[in-house]
Amino acid sequence: MSETFSHPQIQDGWFREKPTLWPGQAMCLEIEEVLCHEKSLYQDVLIFKSTQYGTVLVLDGVVQCTERDEFSYQEMITHIPMNCHSNPEKVLVIGGGDGGVLREVAKHESVKEIVLCDIDESVIRLSKKYLPGMAIGFDNPKVTVHIGDGFEFLKGKVNSFDIIITDASDPVGPAESLFQVEYFKLMKNALRPGGIISTQGECQWLHLNLITEVQSYCRDIFSVVEYAYTTIPTYPSGQIGFILCSIDDQVNLKKPLRKWSEEEEEKLCRYYNSQIHEAAFILPQFTKNALKKIS
Repeated sequence: MSETFSHPQIQDGWFREKPTLWPGQAMCLEIEEVLCHEKSLYQDVLIFKSTQYGTVLVLDGVVQCTERDEFSYQEMITHIPMNCHSNPEKVLVIGGGDGGVLREVAKHESVKEIVLCDIDESVIRLSKKYLPGMAIGFDNPKVTVHIGDGFEFLKGKVNSFDIIITDASDPVGPAESLFQVEYFKLMKNALRPGGIISTQGECQWLHLNLITEVQSYCRDIFSVVEYAYTTIPTYPSGQIGFILCSIDDQVNLKKPLRKWSEEEEEKLCRYYNSQIHEAAFILPQFTKNALKKIS
């Protein structure tokens, strides 16, 4: 882009994240080249090539993914629920406009249909152009894309999906409704028997109050509710969590029901394996204490 390009979060060749939900700290990445800046109908979209983390997607001032570390998030939010279901055939992805979750869902041979609903077409369009390693998920013939609000899309969907994955940004702006109790009720209604949901669950170091709040009302809605997390260096505090729920009280989310062989794991994954699946649910004591208070 032109050398005259300016952005309020770029200074002296560095991008500094806007810490809306984590005051007092900020992630910084050194920029090699700004690739795209666009204001969509819903959010500010910035894409740049960094010196160490490859191409970076930023929405409303917050890093959403980088080429170097995106797989730890995409694989864990996807394969934990998918491998806890005996035969996932129909999968819904809410958000996920970069295509990364689609890429991971398609690795499961049992899947017959994948539906993605994202509110912002610009994220899909620009990811296809600048993040092809993730957007390859859109090339799968099993994928159907709907542009629209995920909350509205779920209304009227009953007994429709085996797995619902909500790859949402933080609970401000376009994704705010995806953290509310009514959204989780809609997801429950849209699940088939034995169904499982997996949703972006924020960071236990920064958002423990939000995590306990969501878990509290999820326990009133679902038979099984758990919190797991993964490590990812470019997310706040180097971690991100997942809230996982099932309508089937016989589902054990902490142990994969289906497992790939070691050779398959080496071929299919860069972060997920059956051991780290189980380890993701081992929580530090301060998180266990907080969640115990709402049990």
